[in-house]
Amino acid sequence: MGVSKTKDALAGSMDGQAKDDIEIASEELSIDPAKEKRVLAKLDIFLTPVLFIVYLSCFIDRSNIGNVKVAGMPEDIGASTSQFSAAVSLFYATYVTVEVPSVILVKRFSPRYILTFLCIIWSVTTIANGLIHNIGGLYVCRLVLGACEGGLFPSLNMYLTLVYKREEMARRVSYLMSCTALSGAFGGLLAYGLLQMDGVGRYAGWRWVYLIEGAFSILCALAIFFGLPDDPTNAYFLTQEEKSIMAIRHQQRQAYMGPDELDWREIKLAFTDPKVWLCAATQFCQNILTYGFSTFLPSILAAMGYGTLQANYLTIPVYVFGAIGFFTFALLSDRYALAGPFLLLTNAFGIIGYALLLGVRSNAVKYFATFICTIAVYNGTGLNLAWLNVNMAPQYRRATAIGIQQTVGNAAGIVAGQIYRSAPYYLGNGFSLGGIVVAEGLVGVHMWWLWRANRLKEGIRGGEVDGRRMRDGDCDVHYKYRI
Repeated sequence: MGVSKTKDALAGSMDGQAKDDIEIASEELSIDPAKEKRVLAKLDIFLTPVLFIVYLSCFIDRSNIGNVKVAGMPEDIGASTSQFSAAVSLFYATYVTVEVPSVILVKRFSPRYILTFLCIIWSVTTIANGLIHNIGGLYVCRLVLGACEGGLFPSLNMYLTLVYKREEMARRVSYLMSCTALSGAFGGLLAYGLLQMDGVGRYAGWRWVYLIEGAFSILCALAIFFGLPDDPTNAYFLTQEEKSIMAIRHQQRQAYMGPDELDWREIKLAFTDPKVWLCAATQFCQNILTYGFSTFLPSILAAMGYGTLQANYLTIPVYVFGAIGFFTFALLSDRYALAGPFLLLTNAFGIIGYALLLGVRSNAVKYFATFICTIAVYNGTGLNLAWLNVNMAPQYRRATAIGIQQTVGNAAGIVAGQIYRSAPYYLGNGFSLGGIVVAEGLVGVHMWWLWRANRLKEGIRGGEVDGRRMRDGDCDVHYKYRI
């Protein structure tokens, strides 16, 4: 598209001062770096807290089943060890079935209304979880919770791609993924406090965990409805000049975004793309760690001899360390435009951590090992997702790819519920160690595939290779994959 056509396209969608601002911005569609930096800071200030608190609430509601397990919930509702494990797994049965359609629906329709509705339903379900009296009630609550929460993370992740450029994505995904770790810290802290309400109103402490956390989640629904703009390029908190800058940014990344119209061809291309399935298989392996660790860490600590309250509050520094570790490597990934090498590095820490959990007797060393494990637990899933984000275009192909990856990856939650059955959890920790090793191999193959694809594109640009088969989007010869 020529400059004049681009300017006309931009001006056609805006009026008054906005048109003038686009004319001033530049004939080359460039942006003053200082102004763009201020716009990015404003986007982070207004959007990040909403996305952060909503996903934090979601993950706390999902993973608090691990906190209440050590507080006597299974005994109170008459659940056996196998029935409780089945309840953990049932969540993911509905969770994985809604991810692909949810992310496409959110892209197609208003994200604010859909996400608000889902948040209200899972909040009410969390409250209901605190009122159950038998295993059947737990099964129903877990199934409903999975159906409501399944589309949230891929949808929020897709929303980020509507706002930020490729080179800005890993850091913003880290904001979301750090919630996975911080939810454990906050969940452990809340559980520690709420479990001390045991007997208040004749309710067990574990019931108060669900009742209070569910009520908090309803407030998050309000945050979505009033704080999340449907069109971030025309958000309520942006000035006219800032909206003009957002419009130019949108033009600058057209190859990454593509048209807004639903294109079934793009969905088909995502299903036949090898890198999508490599990312999905890697996510499955990494999520065995994530879901096993985040759900059963209090139980793992209890198996070391710590009491109910200790097993909950000792999780807090572990999760905080995991969040800091992930945010650090996400920044490095953005800075050096690399994902695969950092995945290999962080997984190496995980191999050491799980080997210590399996091979030593000292509880102090085992507790230290949980800190090392978190480096792989959260970086593995977060960096792998960001890696897929930056290497898929345009938007409907990317939305479908995210849905596929999350569907396959989250199926690991079903496995995690079955392998962490009884102390000292040798099966679960051993399975997690094996998952990291397999993931390392998949990451290596994925890096090779991307390197080979980039070499092929270089050959086409140099006229050395026939490029007639190359298509648009990320298949375009000028679209360089991030290794």
